[in-house]
Amino acid sequence: MPTSPATGRPGSPATAPSPNGVAEHSVTDHAVAEQILLELVDENGVTIGTAEKLSAHLAPGRLHRAFSVFLFDGAGRLLLQRRALGKYHSPGVWSNTCCGHPYPGEQPFVAAARRTAEELGAAPVSMRAAGTVRYNHPDPASGLVEQEYNHLFVGVIGDELRPDPEEIDETVFVGPQELARLREEGPFSAWFQTVLDAALPAVREVTGGTAGW
Repeated sequence: MPTSPATGRPGSPATAPSPNGVAEHSVTDHAVAEQILLELVDENGVTIGTAEKLSAHLAPGRLHRAFSVFLFDGAGRLLLQRRALGKYHSPGVWSNTCCGHPYPGEQPFVAAARRTAEELGAAPVSMRAAGTVRYNHPDPASGLVEQEYNHLFVGVIGDELRPDPEEIDETVFVGPQELARLREEGPFSAWFQTVLDAALPAVREVTGGTAGW
């Protein structure tokens, strides 16, 4: 089960050289990140307003729109990512291929495709909607809370990956047995099992039922 480290993408604005030649985080980048807005929704997924991203995750959490992506290779293996250690939420844990939040007014499918390309440096070959799931998952490590109305997407990825190291530490393709072993070795994101269980019917359709999912 070989893993691939994140290599980054040319032209990324995430870091900038300091006068002594050492890469430093841009203060502007952090300021922009802190002002990201997401959509607040009701229990039916209807938009009722917006909130700043971090504030929506502070306990007890505010229900907001999110997406989760599960992409597979030609052998039906699931692409996992280990979240970068610098992320404020769930750093250093394994999770599904990609997850995030649409911008206000952005369609979840568009957001999922956009964010997959931004994080992994490769767009899905194909991707389809796989329903929604609503959950409330506190993250014990950070104290943040995932109150999410989550749109699920399942598909296939075939391009060479070029993960953004600001987002991803490493990637790996796994089958069900490899996933089980990996879960015994270390933590996964608090939401992982919930979104995987909800997406499994579509996963089995996409992988043809031969990969053991």
